[in-house]
Amino acid sequence: MLKKFAHTLERHFEGKLASFDFDSLSTGLLEGTKNKIKTMQRKAYGFKDMEFLKLKLMALHETKYTLVE
Repeated sequence: MLKKFAHTLERHFEGKLASFDFDSLSTGLLEGTKNKIKTMQRKAYGFKDMEFLKLKLMALHETKYTLVE
């Protein structure tokens, strides 16, 4: 199992190393959007209208969730 992990790590080493070259690049916005989508999916559990869920996901970028306004 450890050998398999080491082999996988070796195959992806260049990509992993390249991710450290971008100091100013942040995935915070992407992670926040992903969290909003997950929350919306939990709220929509059991809904039969998938079209409505798609519309809500497309409009997600217009919503703002802040504690201070």
